[in-house]
Amino acid sequence: MPTDPVPTGDVAAAAQGFADTVRRIENGELSFPLPGSGRTAERFAALRTVAEAGLCTARLVEGHVDATAILAELGAPPPSPGERWGVWAAEPPGEGLTAVRKGSGWVLNGLKRYGSGAHSCTHALVTAREGESRRLFAVRVESEGCRPVEGTWSAVGMAGSDTPDVRFTDAPAAAVGEPEAYVRRPGFWHGGIGVAACWYGGATAASRVLREAAAGRAEPHTDAHLGAVDIQLHAAETLLGQAAREIDTDPHDERGGARLRAMRVRAFVESVCREVLDHVGRATGAGPLCHDAAHARTVADLTVYIRQHHAERDLAGLGAFLARPEAGR
Repeated sequence: MPTDPVPTGDVAAAAQGFADTVRRIENGELSFPLPGSGRTAERFAALRTVAEAGLCTARLVEGHVDATAILAELGAPPPSPGERWGVWAAEPPGEGLTAVRKGSGWVLNGLKRYGSGAHSCTHALVTAREGESRRLFAVRVESEGCRPVEGTWSAVGMAGSDTPDVRFTDAPAAAVGEPEAYVRRPGFWHGGIGVAACWYGGATAASRVLREAAAGRAEPHTDAHLGAVDIQLHAAETLLGQAAREIDTDPHDERGGARLRAMRVRAFVESVCREVLDHVGRATGAGPLCHDAAHARTVADLTVYIRQHHAERDLAGLGAFLARPEAGR
């Protein structure tokens, strides 16, 4: 039997941070207002703060608060106390999930890739195929029919996010919303900007060693790198703030700008993260990467996390939408 190469310490630490954060949300100590509630900036700021402390925990927390928003948008009950939810909606090429009716409910079969929190979530919202349509389903992760495939998450960066493939075998499920409702709702695009807020928090954390280096010595090249990083981070923060205001002004996307906004913000924040990582590395050298475990982990995690943006493929999607907007609707 293959063994799971994910370092159990990283997984356990992120899972504990996840559980602690959800508990603080339930106790009213932390707030993640729903997108479009008039407090979207607070939501993005909360995601940034969690990400600055740890990107793997942030990945799990972001899934839970995204699930909470999706359930609200699609008219389903919110998570109950003690529940920890994920959103497993990646659909790369290959085997996926299929849904069939069984009695008054549904069962899911197949393989779901990238099940973040597979060992720490109690529930997940998953996409599956119902005939030719995609549909969202709620599943209990701890059920017999839902099992992580050991050995399928070999990541170094984002190791603690615990994101293996998950095998579904006649797993009981409840439909959430109508077919295609998950991707057609405006909140689909609002949620994508929430992920970018996490990336921004990671970039802010990665910049700390550069700020410390510049404060500790007067060296013009270090100062120049810090100046470049500050410009990038300030621009990302400004853009996220503008996006939050626009979402609150038009939460139901009556003006039709949600998709374009999300594509632009995600692409820009991803580019900022790459620029920050490059400047920090060039300014500080190998020292922090080799001797500062927290910084090395942040760099590795952020490098993987921002690959949720699909580089030129997503940029091509943005360009095609700008050139031929009718084709993207």
